[in-house]
Amino acid sequence: MIIGVPKEIKSDEYRVGMIPVGVEELRKAGHTVLVEAGAGAGSGLDDETYAAQGAEIVASPKQVYGRAEMIVKVKEPQSSEVKMIQPGQVVFTYFHFAADRDLTEGMLKSGAVCVAYETIHDRNGRLPLLTPMSEVAGKMSIQEGAKCLERPMMGRGILLGGVPGVEPANVVILGGGIVGTNAAKVAAGIGARVIIMDVNIDRLRYLDDVMPANVQTIYSDAHTVQRFIAIADLVVGAVLIPGARCPVLVPREHLKLMKPGAVIVDVGVDQGGCCETTKPTTHSEPTYIIDEVVHYGVANMPGAVGRTSTFALTNATTPYTLRLANLGYSQAAAHDPGLAAGINIHKGKLTNKAVAEAFDMEYHPLQLPSA
Repeated sequence: MIIGVPKEIKSDEYRVGMIPVGVEELRKAGHTVLVEAGAGAGSGLDDETYAAQGAEIVASPKQVYGRAEMIVKVKEPQSSEVKMIQPGQVVFTYFHFAADRDLTEGMLKSGAVCVAYETIHDRNGRLPLLTPMSEVAGKMSIQEGAKCLERPMMGRGILLGGVPGVEPANVVILGGGIVGTNAAKVAAGIGARVIIMDVNIDRLRYLDDVMPANVQTIYSDAHTVQRFIAIADLVVGAVLIPGARCPVLVPREHLKLMKPGAVIVDVGVDQGGCCETTKPTTHSEPTYIIDEVVHYGVANMPGAVGRTSTFALTNATTPYTLRLANLGYSQAAAHDPGLAAGINIHKGKLTNKAVAEAFDMEYHPLQLPSA
């Protein structure tokens, strides 16, 4: 199989879909790997290192998309990339379709096989390709939120951990999954007062056992969310429903309950966000203000720490890339229902029920061709 690794073109995206050891493993298995020139630069990986492991360095994305049978990347294809995708081509990346109708329609028209990192699950129902970036984003949400609380960023002018004689900030985290847990660890370590909210009582019991004393667990419902965002200096949106749009937990009218200069970091922006006023932003222009509340909505937060994120991501994705290349997507999915769950679009048909429901589109249960 010919595998293509293009350079990421989303704004301020410094990750790359494959590291040199991945090239080496694919080459040993008899595959050809095309890497676009400069693809690894944002992660500190030069073309020579890729070439030394057997990659063919190509000059343009057209060469990658034009020749490859499978594309391995990080972020959802941008509009210029969608136009280059070939019918039947396997595209293995993050898609987050439920937050982007145009992308969904574009990929349906392309005739490609879209294998989404974020909906692949393992035997225990966990999301192994989403987890590493959720860990990064959760930790980053606190450092970015802390920066946004500074007065030059139009925040309240508060230091998260306070100092002796001055109280720390209140951090409210909506969601106790991977993002929320990592956010709580960092915020608690800094010395903030942390409230982590979730609807899963068993998860709250676990977090109550493992978190330090300055972390409080609260059951999440409409009334408690409203109550606690009113005292929050920083709110972290850490809600995830795999493949589906985030539920809106903070409607526009509730912003008026929040303190002027409070900050919302909505990590779920890729899936639409849990705050009604969330919209995607970039690392170059990360924030905007609505009703005196600072919103941070960067849709590719881990992209800013490209080297850490690339290695964390490819540690998880490379075994799946090898499986898809060695067996072909059809056989690989037939052997692994968790991998089959990653196929969101199959040659013009929408095969992810949550995405179909999000856009009121026709859903087609996945039917794989005979191996």
